Amino acid sequence: MNIVVLCGGTSTEREVSLNSGSMVCDALRSIGHNAVLLDVFFGNENKNLLDVSDFDVQAEKEKLQKLSKDVDKVKKERKGFFGENVFEICQQADIVFMALHGANGEDGKCQAAFDLQGIKYTGDGSVASALAMDKSITKQIFMAQNVSTPKGIWIKKGESTNLSDYGMKIPVVVKASNGGSSVGVVIVKDEKDYDAALKECFALEDTIVIEEFVEGREFSVGVVDGKALPIVEIIPKTGWYDYKNKYLPGATEDVCPAQINEELTKKMQKLAEEACKALGIVTYSRADVLMKKDGSMYCIEVNTLPGMTVTSLVPQEARAMGMEFPQLCEHLINVSMKKYK
Repeated sequence: MNIVVLCGGTSTEREVSLNSGSMVCDALRSIGHNAVLLDVFFGNENKNLLDVSDFDVQAEKEKLQKLSKDVDKVKKERKGFFGENVFEICQQADIVFMALHGANGEDGKCQAAFDLQGIKYTGDGSVASALAMDKSITKQIFMAQNVSTPKGIWIKKGESTNLSDYGMKIPVVVKASNGGSSVGVVIVKDEKDYDAALKECFALEDTIVIEEFVEGREFSVGVVDGKALPIVEIIPKTGWYDYKNKYLPGATEDVCPAQINEELTKKMQKLAEEACKALGIVTYSRADVLMKKDGSMYCIEVNTLPGMTVTSLVPQEARAMGMEFPQLCEHLINVSMKKYK
């Protein structure tokens, strides 16, 4: 297949996206696909990128990493988001592998634009992507659909942030509504830290989510084609599963399959499947789950374009069931193609 692996962009997760994209591109090329790497924001001057016979994935990744410092400057100089020839190159592909993360990639905007252009892509469509990206909407849907999730509220700038007004108290977790990779997530265990957490999250978004802090073990459950994968337990060596611990090799111990009994495994997999179904996700995603000592479980959120790096969770889960990284990438393409039939 002719495949464009779309990465980069302008979000806080740009570097993670470049890593995901280059690894996916290498993997697809290793099993015979004609795959090229393309930055959604910077594009490429060559409209016929898919015809380049000696495309060098690593060289392209390094070039795009050097361009990262210019993102803010270019944003000021032009109005549009999509880079040079992005639509033209993507229209020549059999499918676009979405290796984007965060704003303007994972939130449904690119997906909507591609739908209008007749471009096929991996992952879910614009609506499910937008719902899952917005933590306040996700929280409302989970509560309405009886998906087990921590008690939470959503507050806009200017509204009361007094926890007692909402029947809540410290400890809480304060989150920017559209942040990804744990950017804009602050655990508040002391009253004196609450205002600083609000300031940090409101600096990123006009809407924030505040939810009760759940003390428990952290798990990840990939869901592909409606079925849960083996579970990963995430054990950070220090602190919690924040941005640094997510992407720094060796910062966490990931145990897959998770060391929990069969009953808890099935219960957690069912919760992940229900969470994805509630959001209308039909291709693939990754649900984040917390479990208390008493076995009660809470879905925190669902990521519609989970990371695809060497330390990423879904590739670990697939490997636990005998599926290596290149085969996983191909499987995600095949599952995604179903939405076009």
